[in-house]
Amino acid sequence: MFCAVFQPDKSLKKIPVKFKKLQEDKNLLLPAYTSEGSSGMDIRAYVNEPVVLRPGETKLIPAGLAVSIPFGYEAQIRPRSGLALRHGIGLVNSPGTIDSDYRGEIGLIMINWGDKSFVIKSGDRVAQMIISRVYQADILLVGDLDETTRGDGGFGHTGIG
Repeated sequence: MFCAVFQPDKSLKKIPVKFKKLQEDKNLLLPAYTSEGSSGMDIRAYVNEPVVLRPGETKLIPAGLAVSIPFGYEAQIRPRSGLALRHGIGLVNSPGTIDSDYRGEIGLIMINWGDKSFVIKSGDRVAQMIISRVYQADILLVGDLDETTRGDGGFGHTGIG
């Protein structure tokens, strides 16, 4: 009996994404993919001193970097699942978006949904960045929309379960 082995295509399209360090500091690390199959690059905190994030508290955590994303793409900033599971740490605007024409510092709006204070130190991996293609809508004003079976049903219209 012949059994074919699936060989995944490991050729990924790469696009140039430029980063600029906002401080001359050898400890300020660029985002990095931590495994061959990672979708997101880890983003690290860049703070002068440890930041305590108390339960229910939101703080803007700087990354110490600016980025140049090619036109037609965006960076999505997402929480790290391990921080969310173990400590209740997330991002308020998840996913956050960095547009292709933004050149300011990357800032992470972090929140502690957990029940214990969490300390963020410089160099800690606190979020991840995904590069995604963007499509802009060609906005059309019409009198009627295409009909569907669902129609205007929303917010739980299919029931629980």
